[in-house]
Amino acid sequence: MSAMRFDILTIFPEFFTGPLDYGIVRRAREAGLVETRVHDLRAFTHDRHRTVDDRPFGGGAGMVMKPEPVFEAVESLLGTTAAPSPAVPPGTAIVLLSAAGKLFRQETARRFATLDRIILLCGRYEGVDERVAEHLASDELSIGDFVLSGGELPAALILDAVTRLLPGALGNEESAVQESFSDLGEDAKGAREFPSHQPLATSHYLLDYPHYTRPQSFRGWDVPEMLLSGNHEEIRRWRRQKAFEKTQRNRPDLLA
Repeated sequence: MSAMRFDILTIFPEFFTGPLDYGIVRRAREAGLVETRVHDLRAFTHDRHRTVDDRPFGGGAGMVMKPEPVFEAVESLLGTTAAPSPAVPPGTAIVLLSAAGKLFRQETARRFATLDRIILLCGRYEGVDERVAEHLASDELSIGDFVLSGGELPAALILDAVTRLLPGALGNEESAVQESFSDLGEDAKGAREFPSHQPLATSHYLLDYPHYTRPQSFRGWDVPEMLLSGNHEEIRRWRRQKAFEKTQRNRPDLLA
């Protein structure tokens, strides 16, 4: 059986020097169960400053990661050309780590453990241009209802959670069955994985709105006209509406 492959795209490749060299992940690598490769996203830029971010359209604080380096990196890894979206082989997942993603759960780890390859995209700054989530990533995932400085820690956590489910990764195979979020009845599973919430009435329970940056037009996908209008009140309304739609799509439990 060939090793499962993890590709990690990040602007801080040195971050993974430690997490991949210990515990179950290290043993799985040494046993040939998994292969891990870390790639510097800046290697896929074409300016002398190796720029991976730009100011957000519509205004706002912080910077947004540009789509071009991310698309080019994934296309390079897959050996495909711009189409405009790259063809993703069966058994491969492209995962964007984002605070606005669906919650990563054990059931997701089990699904990933059946794949041949996972490409993990580590976001930074205020987020990643929304066209990456819409037209490249097969999954947009968050590890919890909190915000981190980047996607490197979530990537390491997901890699660990998936690796330990691979046959032969654990000393005792029963360990992956008799643990939290695994060996549960239907009623217990529902109570454990979907706890009740108080009614939500304030905007801070919504997921983040979509972000866009330069270029204005990328492979036929244009930045929404509203963000170019200069009307800050209408932009605020548009962003709130889009945040609601994304929450409804990715985390409907927050709108209980």
